[in-house]
Amino acid sequence: MLKIGIIGGSGLYKIEGMEVIKKVAVKTPFGNPSDKFTLGKLEDKEVVFLPRHGVGHRISPSQINYRANIFAMKKLGVERIISVTACGSLKEEMKPLDFVVVDQFVDRTNHGRDMTFFDQGIVSHIVFSHPVCHELCANIYTAGKSLNLNMHKSGTYINMEGPQFSTLAESKLYRSWGMDVIGMTNLAEARLCREAEICYATLACITDYDCWYPEHGSVTLEMVMSNLQKNVDNAKKIISKVIKELKPERKCSCQNALKFAIVTDKKLIPSRIKKNLGIIIGKYVK
Repeated sequence: MLKIGIIGGSGLYKIEGMEVIKKVAVKTPFGNPSDKFTLGKLEDKEVVFLPRHGVGHRISPSQINYRANIFAMKKLGVERIISVTACGSLKEEMKPLDFVVVDQFVDRTNHGRDMTFFDQGIVSHIVFSHPVCHELCANIYTAGKSLNLNMHKSGTYINMEGPQFSTLAESKLYRSWGMDVIGMTNLAEARLCREAEICYATLACITDYDCWYPEHGSVTLEMVMSNLQKNVDNAKKIISKVIKELKPERKCSCQNALKFAIVTDKKLIPSRIKKNLGIIIGKYVK
């Protein structure tokens, strides 16, 4: 049966209308995920929900165990993940309370967070030129438009480190680069989902114009959270509609992303690694 993962960002800690079956803690070779996973049904589809920052927003973007989160989703049988995230806009035409279906990423983290499953005894060079699932993104955009929401079909997300917001100089620099939105979390998820052969899409909820916008002066947490709460209800409507209309079969290339990516001689891969990564590499490495 089709099983869909939802990762909730700031403000999205549960999904109303979801029939909760149980909550489970999942062990992974990479440590503990952000929180327990809520397993249930939404629109007659199996759904797995995880709050990215933990319930109550306890975990900073730089401290999230992204590998554990995505590995656990894979272990629970998830094939598609819709990731909801708050972001700032770097373009005047992308307004607060709009939604962006992100299709590209630029990394501005300090690499303090782990973004690969393949760093111990096995090497994989995944193709990442198009970092999101085009089919899942199209479904999200269509759902949002059908609800008469302000949707942007594409956008480049610059992933800053945080937890502080940008300086004015940084914000202006990112605009000069042509970036569209700015956030702190989604690149790591996209990379790990591609390695795990999970379809991934980001639904970015614009909360502010970042500090470059002359009329803003500076971004405040109060401003961000106020706009975020207004967006959360619409984000949930989009998710419900997408899940209702998703078809079980996957026709994209995400499901075979590792087929030609593992370059390590299979005879030299440690048995411990084969065991730990079995749910990811098992169909390619015995």
